[in-house]
Amino acid sequence: MNDMMSILFASGNEAKLNELTLHRTTASLPFGGRYRLIDFTLSNLVNSGITQIGIVTRSNYQSLMDHIRQGRDWDLNRKNGGISVFPPFVYNSSKEAYKGKIEAIYSIFNFLNHAEEEYVVLSNCNVAANIDFDEIFAFHIESGAQITVVSHKGYTTTSQRVVLEKTADGKVTDVYETEYVGTEEKLISVNIYLIKKDLLMDLVQKAYAHGLVDFEKDILFKLVGEGKAYTYELTGYAAIVDDVKTYYAESMNLLNYETREALFGQEGKIYTKVKDSVPTVYKEGALVKNSLLADGCVVNGTVENSILFRNVRIEEGAVVKNSIVMENGVVGKNSSVSYAITDKDVEISEGRTISGFSTYPIVIVKGKKV
Repeated sequence: MNDMMSILFASGNEAKLNELTLHRTTASLPFGGRYRLIDFTLSNLVNSGITQIGIVTRSNYQSLMDHIRQGRDWDLNRKNGGISVFPPFVYNSSKEAYKGKIEAIYSIFNFLNHAEEEYVVLSNCNVAANIDFDEIFAFHIESGAQITVVSHKGYTTTSQRVVLEKTADGKVTDVYETEYVGTEEKLISVNIYLIKKDLLMDLVQKAYAHGLVDFEKDILFKLVGEGKAYTYELTGYAAIVDDVKTYYAESMNLLNYETREALFGQEGKIYTKVKDSVPTVYKEGALVKNSLLADGCVVNGTVENSILFRNVRIEEGAVVKNSIVMENGVVGKNSSVSYAITDKDVEISEGRTISGFSTYPIVIVKGKKV
């Protein structure tokens, strides 16, 4: 028994995800044709036997609630444990959303107190990876760490990333935040932490009493300075989705077979909400190359290097290249879409041309008709 529970933070980086999170939280952002970002974290936890999960929300969490329901698709609709969803001011007398993770954790102390598990996994919901938390738990115990930071090799971007330096045995020797585009691979935190519950509550209580709100700067950095932080480095694929550019780039990365295998072909399966759609139909005029198509689509045009979510319709003469078309999208006759992300229920009318750039795709907000 691994004796772990988990706290997930559903929100984060909504400002840099722009139109993609106007109507949803980061956790419920569609990814990979039929998934939401939170599916990866929930599946990893359940595959590792972690079934006591609290989700802290901030805003726009209706789509998240619709998606996870009672957690049935992850076998989390159970009497003991399962999913608990916390609105942003569940224990906040001022009725204001929390300012940072410290305040968010403090607001759910009652939930933590009643949980029997001894260790807590803290995680954002914007990481697509296949993670074995049993291995991380074993590493945490063996290293004697007070906190274990999960990391991977990657590049820094204009979004805030926490960069680590470590010794051969995994002890973190330095840590800093950056929003600078780097050309050299660094060891980057994926914002997943393992820590003893009693220690977490003690650190959070002291930080909250001093008006501190930033978990990384006000707790993690201090533990690193005291030599009490270790890092577990992921060797497989891990994508941090924290702005439009990374969302598009990591989505396109799924068109590579090796990437898909690293994410979906492992022993730990990735689960999502089941919708029981009909199979995709390829009409006589369909031409599809190097693309991912979910079920329920009808294709009568050309699709290249693209991702189509459920129930998308590509009409006769339409050409979709290097794009992401989300659920219930329609691309009308003789229209051309390239380097674009069209959100749910977007309709591209007949004869339109939509074109962005590979470095920054155009985004069409949910429900628009163009």
